[in-house]
Amino acid sequence: MPTSVQTQSIATTIARIILGVIFFAHGWQKFFQTGIGNVATGFEAMGVPAPTFSAWFAGIVELVGGAALIIGLAVPVAAILLIIDMAGAIITTHLDQGFWNGDGGYEFNLALIAGLIAVGFVAQGPLSVDGNVLGKRTDN
Repeated sequence: MPTSVQTQSIATTIARIILGVIFFAHGWQKFFQTGIGNVATGFEAMGVPAPTFSAWFAGIVELVGGAALIIGLAVPVAAILLIIDMAGAIITTHLDQGFWNGDGGYEFNLALIAGLIAVGFVAQGPLSVDGNVLGKRTDN
């Protein structure tokens, strides 16, 4: 039977990978489906400050940060940058739409932030670069 540390490691790994896929997909969409220029135009229409910078920041952080979460590399750094990204999204585009709204409430962004906090600041398990290569693994 797995120990509580092993169970926590498995749960954290699964949550980290799921969060990573979500963010990676959103970053991919910004660059390779919508196009970063169109994202910047959309951000400008929504009143996002520095829309071109914001589009590039969101795209890079989501794509690279998502990939980092998937493989478990520099997880705390990725989590912090993604939390900043989500806080910016809440403040600039979702807050005025309310907690939940079919057209863009901020509950999803809050859930992502909660997930990032839960997985970003704990020891990473054996299925992560941080846990193996960087020697930060605490479970067996």
